[in-house]
Amino acid sequence: MTTLLRSRPTGKGIYAITDGPRDDLFAAVEAALAGGARLLQYRDGTTDAERRRSEADEISRICARYEVPFIVDADVALARETGGGVHLSQEDVSVEAAREQLGPEAIIGVSCYGSIERARHLHAAGADYLSFGAMYPSTTKPGASVVSHDVVTQAATLGLPVVAIGGITADNAQVLIDAGADYLAVVSAIFAAPDIQTATRRLADLFDPRPGLIR
Repeated sequence: MTTLLRSRPTGKGIYAITDGPRDDLFAAVEAALAGGARLLQYRDGTTDAERRRSEADEISRICARYEVPFIVDADVALARETGGGVHLSQEDVSVEAAREQLGPEAIIGVSCYGSIERARHLHAAGADYLSFGAMYPSTTKPGASVVSHDVVTQAATLGLPVVAIGGITADNAQVLIDAGADYLAVVSAIFAAPDIQTATRRLADLFDPRPGLIR
């Protein structure tokens, strides 16, 4: 198990989320990190436990080299095995149950969809960041309801990092930053791009426009 950064996310930036099995997964992750991603989530909903364990372990090591927190989607056991944090949706275990398994320093993020009430509840339960969306129609989750950008502004008053997700591109992201998003969670605009590092850098530059900066 790799020892990683496991404290609450600080600062602002791009939250890159992988898009399931692909032959060049490790190279794609490294390109996103080289492009300036500040958080990295491994998301793979398949049932191939052995492959997922191997991939998560290697990605955790890549993230450690870049000093970027590594987060696993939904799977608390896999997060524990690979030294990562976890992101929880409403179908997953509670924040309290995940905290019991992962310990006090693990990053536990939560999907709040468009609900400030849910966000308040999960904040009280010990979540480390609050995710809202879909902000725009999403090719990754085409059935997701689109929520008002105003929910980001409301959430920014709760005292935790706010993540916006869903259909975000470099062309529509600035309004979300202006609304109060600390992180922009991006799947296809990064991992479906022909040049992943450049695509990530273009998004990261919305937060920190210093050219050529590798974080």
